[in-house]
Amino acid sequence: MSDQDAEFRAFVGEAEPRLRRAYIGVVGVDGVPDAVAEALAYGWEHWARVSMLDNPVGYLFRVGQSRIRQRKRPRLFMEQPARIPEVEPQLASALMSLPASQRTAVWLAHGCGWSHAEVAAVLDVTTSTVSTHVARALARLRSELGVETDA
Repeated sequence: MSDQDAEFRAFVGEAEPRLRRAYIGVVGVDGVPDAVAEALAYGWEHWARVSMLDNPVGYLFRVGQSRIRQRKRPRLFMEQPARIPEVEPQLASALMSLPASQRTAVWLAHGCGWSHAEVAAVLDVTTSTVSTHVARALARLRSELGVETDA
């Protein structure tokens, strides 16, 4: 195995779980395998360039997102949220009611733990735009789910 092969395998070990989790909020559980495969295939094919990027996972996220086209509304969970004790049963429908830009921003920032700078780079917007999308998404989710906050 060459050094490049070993380097890419190590990268995949770190990147694949992040990509899988990030794609759920954007393409749904049914589109995740295809998006991850497309992203990593592109990464392998262009590894010399991708490995030099500041945020290769974010870049490959965009690649996978642009290479697959959803024909139906994405599902966020494999099973009904009501059966998953850690998940609010109405969360999936509340997330799906958000505009795609808000859903993607809040999913990546809060569901995947990406920084606003990473989300901004992936979505090709400014960090202030990400902050606005996240704030609006959280406000709408709180409202739809009946969550009261102490202000």
